[in-house]
Amino acid sequence: MGDPFAFGDELGPAKVIHVREPSIGLRGTLVIDNVAAGAAIGGLRIAPDVSTEECLRLARAMTLKNAAAGIPHGGGKSVLVGEPHMPRERKEKLIRAFACALRGADDYVFGPDMGSDETCMAWVHDEIGRAVGLPRELGGIPLDELGATGFGLRHAAEVAAKFSGFPLAGARFVVQGFGSVGIHTARLLSAEGAVLVGAADSRGAIANPEGLDCNALIAWKRSGKSVVEYAGGAHVAPAGLIGVACEIWIPAARPDAIRAADVPHLRTRVVLPGANIAVTRDAEQLLDAQDVLCLPDFIVNAGGVICAAAEWRGASEQAAFAAIAERIRANTEAVLEASRALRITPRAAAEQHAVARVRSAMSTRRWSIY
Repeated sequence: MGDPFAFGDELGPAKVIHVREPSIGLRGTLVIDNVAAGAAIGGLRIAPDVSTEECLRLARAMTLKNAAAGIPHGGGKSVLVGEPHMPRERKEKLIRAFACALRGADDYVFGPDMGSDETCMAWVHDEIGRAVGLPRELGGIPLDELGATGFGLRHAAEVAAKFSGFPLAGARFVVQGFGSVGIHTARLLSAEGAVLVGAADSRGAIANPEGLDCNALIAWKRSGKSVVEYAGGAHVAPAGLIGVACEIWIPAARPDAIRAADVPHLRTRVVLPGANIAVTRDAEQLLDAQDVLCLPDFIVNAGGVICAAAEWRGASEQAAFAAIAERIRANTEAVLEASRALRITPRAAAEQHAVARVRSAMSTRRWSIY
């Protein structure tokens, strides 16, 4: 891409670091967006097509997410170019090398993200000591294993359903991205009586208007199989999942999963982003114009980083999950009420709130750039 500072503004980025080691095929980028509130926390994403631009956007989402959640951390993100399901030995080698290369970036704390997990964070911790989402054996709160992000999404869904005038029990929902976040979200929503009617992973999608057996599908997926091999639903084209009728549509995969061209085909009342930057801005505007409630990603999927920040400070698992429920419910309610009162989109209301917090934190720092 071009100059990374073409994406900059008064908030950041503070630092962009590119890491290359041709001898082992290592290509990675770290973006530390803003550290006014404290060291940046953000996940390590692994994908074959990640870019600096995506990393910049994700890092800014983390700045807003951490500020809105009221945790004493700035926002950052790191990305590694590679297949998420590469052999374990190669993944360990790349992650350890990446962590070592970033040893001096002590204003960034690694966390798990797409393609990385608790074991990956253990490798980072072993190399440089700056990682959250660690295995319990290392004193961590394994947020992916426990489903911290999905737990927060479940609470946001309940607030959104009430705001939109339908009960969560019996509400139909679709999950695009039936991985760690998607699985836990589906499990928790199903426990509240919601009905899973569509699911997709990287290999394809299935749907059943009468409802998929959520627990059976989760067990199937955890056995290493794809949702498309599950017999309880009809195969649909991945693009066709967008048109499955439901009350809640959950993009929990990659950025820009819902674009403006997709909006006319959506048949839902609420979009609940499990992934960061999952809905383009023009799509959000169109959804709002069509009275589809599109919740801001950095408000509703903050459960993982709230848990991570609690772990970093030595809090218990119970305290971490209590904080997730309290903060995400309160922030979702506040954003929706402000959106209604000010007649602006939920994202605009959320950004006003988060940016004001970041600016306030910046005003307390010695140096004008934080």
